[in-house]
Amino acid sequence: MLSPLKRTLSVTLFALAGCHSVAHRDATYSVAAVYPVAGAGGWDLLAVDTHRSHLFLSRGDRVQVLDTQDGHLAGTIAGTDRVHGIAIADSLGRGFTTNGASNSVTEFDLDSLQRIRDIDVSGQSPDAVLYDTFSHRVFVFNARSNNASVIDPSSGREIATIAFEGNPELGASDGKGHIFVNIEDKAELAEIDALTMQVTHTWLLPGCDEPSGLALDVAHARLFSVCQNGTMAITDARSGRQVARVGIGEGPDGAAFDPTVQTVFSPNGKSGTLTVVHEDDPNHFHVMQTLATQASARTIALDPVTHRLYLPAASFSGKPAPGQHRPPMVPDSFRVFMVEPSASR
Repeated sequence: MLSPLKRTLSVTLFALAGCHSVAHRDATYSVAAVYPVAGAGGWDLLAVDTHRSHLFLSRGDRVQVLDTQDGHLAGTIAGTDRVHGIAIADSLGRGFTTNGASNSVTEFDLDSLQRIRDIDVSGQSPDAVLYDTFSHRVFVFNARSNNASVIDPSSGREIATIAFEGNPELGASDGKGHIFVNIEDKAELAEIDALTMQVTHTWLLPGCDEPSGLALDVAHARLFSVCQNGTMAITDARSGRQVARVGIGEGPDGAAFDPTVQTVFSPNGKSGTLTVVHEDDPNHFHVMQTLATQASARTIALDPVTHRLYLPAASFSGKPAPGQHRPPMVPDSFRVFMVEPSASR
């Protein structure tokens, strides 16, 4: 972790330079800045709005919005109780949050960050969410009802539900009419037709326990599922054939793919590392770097323009309260690691 002085210098330089990182195929990655974020509450998924330089962080009962240039708090979207996911629909100028406690989705304006409306869904505990540019629909994956809710943003209504045989986790869209989602408790990967809103294929993920995070190389039709047994399972998105498995760290809950450098990233919350995997060609992959981050840094968002990665984390101490899986969070320990590539040595 950077010292406070180095962190301040790094943030200042980025703000003054106003330039983007340059990603190279043989780049290495490093923690370039650490942004402390005030306030109580846990976190889950996050999203980047490249055009407005905003990073959206789910924080329990609200979404905190950071300026990606220097990490300062740019705004807050309140009233999103047990928020999990955030989807950016740049073409609409809208964003969407999933609110697990109220079984609803909050639609907000990307420019003003003001709430537009709350949309009820019939599913239970909405979690991951994505906006599909092909169908112009929002797909909400409901953790406790084993289904997905499909929302029409123009009417602000749920127009369909899609049933799964297990618990859906994170999803990905190829922008060509296909939606993919990990089925966590079945170790499967489901494909959805974005127009008919039907499951078209369900594929097994051999050697993968409890797949969570999912990333997609659209150009080469490769899906990357990160699994709880220290494995990344790589699947052909056209046939469902497993192409390869690569070792990663423990406790991932997200994944990201940067097509510019043909590189996929797994944030490993239990190991406190970021696994950087290079796609040598569509059938061959290798771990090019294991970067130390912090234990609990399990989710991730990529800015495809700057090639920067954002990983939230916090410190914990003591014993878990009854019914809780982890100890209490240390006050004021929540932070976001900003990771970026550097030129080859």
